Amino acid sequence: MKTRFSSLVNLKKDTMDKSERVLQKANADLNSAATALEISYSSLGEIESPLSGTITQLLASRTLFSSQRDIIKHNQEWVHFAKNQVFQAKEQLKSDMIQYEKFKYLELQEIKKIIDKQKVQEVKELDEIASITHTRNKKG
Repeated sequence: MKTRFSSLVNLKKDTMDKSERVLQKANADLNSAATALEISYSSLGEIESPLSGTITQLLASRTLFSSQRDIIKHNQEWVHFAKNQVFQAKEQLKSDMIQYEKFKYLELQEIKKIIDKQKVQEVKELDEIASITHTRNKKG
């Protein structure tokens, strides 16, 4: 049954669905960031420190460690950013769900009013028919 809120309900439903998709994407990004961080930590553990060798080898090893630490720092920032995105997406979804439910409730109230009006009109029509039939029976 169409009401004046039907189009708003559909709009709010679409907005809520979009927010759900954004949250799913944010969760996927967070999983990617967490995986990248785990991989960067395991890569750091796989780097071996030279126990002997030339200064060039020691400097190269130090540069490799420094580079891996930078990658870890970058991935930690990525995880932090992704967690923040998930939080914001959850808050937006929560807000959109509240808006949807609010308009859905208003639509249901409007439908109840329409149904009640129809019932009252039906009762009036049945009373009128009964009155006409009763009058005919008295005359006949």
